[in-house]
Amino acid sequence: MRRISAKYLYTNDSEAPLMNGYVVLDDNGTVVEIGVSEDPAAEPEYYDGAIVPGFVNAHCHLELSYLKGKFRKGTGMAGFIDQINAMRDTSSMEEKKADIEYWLDTMWNRGVSAMADISNCSDSFEAKSKSPMFTRTFLEVFGTEPEDCDNVMNGVRKLAEVAEGYGIAASPTPHACYTMSPELVTAVSAEGLKSGYLSFHSEETQEEEDMMISGTGAMYENRKRAGMSMPPVTGKSSLLYFIDRLEHAHPAPFDEHILLVHECCMNQEGIDAVKNVMNHPFVALCPCSNIFIHNALPPVELMRQSGLKLTVGTDSLSSNDDLDMVREIFCLQENFPEVPLAEIIFWATANGAEFIGKGKELGYIRKDFRPGIVFINHIGKDGRLTTASVSRRIV
Repeated sequence: MRRISAKYLYTNDSEAPLMNGYVVLDDNGTVVEIGVSEDPAAEPEYYDGAIVPGFVNAHCHLELSYLKGKFRKGTGMAGFIDQINAMRDTSSMEEKKADIEYWLDTMWNRGVSAMADISNCSDSFEAKSKSPMFTRTFLEVFGTEPEDCDNVMNGVRKLAEVAEGYGIAASPTPHACYTMSPELVTAVSAEGLKSGYLSFHSEETQEEEDMMISGTGAMYENRKRAGMSMPPVTGKSSLLYFIDRLEHAHPAPFDEHILLVHECCMNQEGIDAVKNVMNHPFVALCPCSNIFIHNALPPVELMRQSGLKLTVGTDSLSSNDDLDMVREIFCLQENFPEVPLAEIIFWATANGAEFIGKGKELGYIRKDFRPGIVFINHIGKDGRLTTASVSRRIV
């Protein structure tokens, strides 16, 4: 047995942390008791900071870790895509796998207990299979030419078989409307929905919206110059277009867990459409990545007031300086000061756990749960994170 106490204990079962709370865990890390210490000075293991459940990184591209520090910031999505295309194969397989292992271990040691990770290939499978971190892997699909749909689908099914051989929970998922033909969006969505989970990049930048709504903007012009097939100009947002393609996969409502990633351009019309057809929608907030690419943030307050379930992700090291959940939480705290820290921690733990299907094991410091226990230091006098706050796993 191990008894751990802290100035702030975030169990996620109350709107505020327990002051001088404690948790008792068995030798397997399972919670057996929670309470409030009568004498913090006498506690056998007391932390002057915050104790939280293990984080769930709801959106990551672990296999792109070799791109750390290689991208210019503030280029917009068109410039970012140009950099991805130029940099994707600039490192050896040994270097890529070493970076994958390093960052997987780093996230674990910082307190990430589970992750929803995007994979385009098998580079990360071996490392994931050996890690104590649970990973739900989304096998991301691209393909702008309608005639390539069958070949792309055959390829992702083979990749899913490889993932199964490593014992990894993996399923196909579409990337985004602007990188896929309408036929492929529907085909891969139909395949992915069979697993009960889908992850989709949506409304990340205004450039994406300009492309889909009016056939204008830098992304549209880049594709036109490259001679690529263009997505249909619908006069509607990319989110509404995605919903339409989903309904070609199977009729609404959708009982599957569907994660909408980024949503910097989400509006009330889109929220209403989502809630009308999806029974379990989630949104992944990746604030540091959004600032990195185009210095914008999603309408968090609108999402909160509309009752959407928010999660937190790091995105990749091509669009972020770090894979640090505390940094993402701090960014949200500073840019949306009206949101209590306890609520943001809930997004980064409990909501993420629910999305990946681990809501009865992770995300809460609750009796019989085994969430992982994480310490965050340098909490300010106001109980909020500071620029010096860092996390480390203690269980």
